[in-house]
Amino acid sequence: MFKEIDNGVGMKDLTILVTGGAGFIGSNLANRLSVQNEVIAIDNEYLGTPDNLDKSVDFRRVDVLDEDLPADVDIIFHLAALSSYQMHKEDPIKGARVNVEGFINTVKQGVESGCERVVYASTSSIYGSRKKPTSESMVVEAHTGYEASKLARERYAEYFHNEYGIHIAGLRFFSVYQGYGGNESHKGKYANIIAQFAEEMANGVEPEVYGDGTQTRDFTHIDDITRATQMVAERKISGAYNVGTGRPVSFNEIVDLINGELGTDIEAKYIKNPIPESIYVHDTCADSTKISEATGWVPEIGLEEGIRKVCSEYK
Repeated sequence: MFKEIDNGVGMKDLTILVTGGAGFIGSNLANRLSVQNEVIAIDNEYLGTPDNLDKSVDFRRVDVLDEDLPADVDIIFHLAALSSYQMHKEDPIKGARVNVEGFINTVKQGVESGCERVVYASTSSIYGSRKKPTSESMVVEAHTGYEASKLARERYAEYFHNEYGIHIAGLRFFSVYQGYGGNESHKGKYANIIAQFAEEMANGVEPEVYGDGTQTRDFTHIDDITRATQMVAERKISGAYNVGTGRPVSFNEIVDLINGELGTDIEAKYIKNPIPESIYVHDTCADSTKISEATGWVPEIGLEEGIRKVCSEYK
């Protein structure tokens, strides 16, 4: 019934569905996989643009809530989501429908069509503020609608695994970036702060930093993210996995690194944090031991190299 995928030998000649396939992470993944596979990317274009996709990708303007998805595939990568605290605050019902119902709808149609492999996006935001490396064994809780929706995905993934025996893995991505020279420019104010800061500073604008700039993120380059996502799909594993570098870096340090790459001397503009302190994630840091042991994945692009790639667009 199912097409066997040999562990560790790569993905080739498969039919693959990427939801949210015109978005930032989805388009990078679709382009990567389309070199040796038939890739269908679906997106309602709310947050994505088909301009991000290579011609080798079969793009279809489809919503994950639709009744007839192209789910008769070997592997589903579910990356469609409303992906920020603010989006869920403004419309929590829409957020739940897209992030939870859309996930259930996609996986259910995949199972009914014979798909036994699903990899989906969860979030590292569920850990809250953590300065030390955080493992998947930590007890997590939801403080925002966005976090609640991603935790709901993980619970439903457990159900699909237990009920149908499919292999379904959730990836808790840590602060993914690429820069406006890649597929991130369409995100605007929702882009990673590295992309936003580089764009502003390259144009002589002071980047706005919430608070005093001491907050940290575990910045992970998109190439490492897509490689990890593929490696998880190549193996018959389920559960939740962190994907990050284990190196927390402050916003102030990011400004300094971008200045160094651009040859500029632009200072940050510090402003009051509009997000309540009770829910603002001040620090993140991944312990990615679990995914490394399961797949052999380790991050390959250091932050300095990643920022060099981001800033090359402006040189």
